[in-house]
Amino acid sequence: MPLPADQVQLLLGGRVVDGGVLGGQVHADWESYEIDSDLLTPADAWHLTLGFASGEEVGAKLVNGLPPEVCAGAPVSVKVGAETVLTGRIDEVSHRVDRRGHTLSLSGRDGAAVLVDCSAAVFVARLVSLDEVMAKVVAPLGITRMRVDAAATRRREKVNVEPGDTAWEVLVHAAEANGLWPWFDPDGTLVVGGPDYLHPPVADLILRHSGQGNNVLAMDLRRSVAERFSEVTVLGQTHGTALESGKHALRASAVDEEMKALAYRPKIVVDHEADDSELARKRARKLISDARLRGLTLSATVRGHRIVAPGEASHGRLWMPGQRVRVCSDPHALEAIFFVMGRKFSGGRTAGARTELTLKEDGMWTLDAHPHKLRYRSRVVDGIVDQ
Repeated sequence: MPLPADQVQLLLGGRVVDGGVLGGQVHADWESYEIDSDLLTPADAWHLTLGFASGEEVGAKLVNGLPPEVCAGAPVSVKVGAETVLTGRIDEVSHRVDRRGHTLSLSGRDGAAVLVDCSAAVFVARLVSLDEVMAKVVAPLGITRMRVDAAATRRREKVNVEPGDTAWEVLVHAAEANGLWPWFDPDGTLVVGGPDYLHPPVADLILRHSGQGNNVLAMDLRRSVAERFSEVTVLGQTHGTALESGKHALRASAVDEEMKALAYRPKIVVDHEADDSELARKRARKLISDARLRGLTLSATVRGHRIVAPGEASHGRLWMPGQRVRVCSDPHALEAIFFVMGRKFSGGRTAGARTELTLKEDGMWTLDAHPHKLRYRSRVVDGIVDQ
């Protein structure tokens, strides 16, 4: 019998655990659940809860009857319908008892958790590639499936990992030096790359005054100039390397034309690890594009966990970060394409399945990923200008 499209399950040690069968007992669906995935959050997270009214014998038997696989630290896959949406481990198992009954809560994170929690091996090396950094920092922590998804990467003149640096910090630093970012795919593969903005939008999100075609339950638009800059300048220092002759000062700037027209808001960053002018340029572009990303957030809540786009190839697919959507909102005076930076699945016994999408300005994130595929190949990308 096929699973309901939005039914949430756990897969532990090859054994399926859901709100219907747990500890050898039959129950209703999960009382509540949340499955959160965001490209800018180091580790995707999930939380599931089961509740039993006071007096139900099944509540008292619940903990003793749990399958041995349901324990803190156990490897787990979280599924929606037949599709895996997250692979990681159980962080915490909680059993609460009060006058209303028993509550069992399970929570965990994806494969990034061990990189966020644990320190990287201390080492100093020269002319190190991104792949070599991943082999030295990520592989020792048990992550074997990884790939770099980018047109090209470069060797760093020097990498210095100090005591106390987490593996995630080291990985992010190495990725950003190449204009990239790390995340984990649902199957547990570590990916270092960036978005491909040539993928067509997967759906239309519509909110019209007339109500015709509306498919959004709620939409929230936030704009801010806090931590936004008209110009970011990166200063570096180098005294000669194996790659290029020494320079007493490296300087690279990037300008946000939108902010420049509004106000003069300069930012200077000193980066002693900017090995050459190209790294300084990428750093400046990354800093100003990240600042611009913080300036606009559009949140949209829709029913279910799957895309509704009849006649399109995306119809029936799960919502996922990295997708692009077309937004038409009369109240917000918006009609544009946005990038899905994050999505949260939620639901339970008393609430229907919902998906909250976090949308960001299209074309702004990790500007130097897939440079051969960028729509604009000049030094101007949607208002970000190299100086």
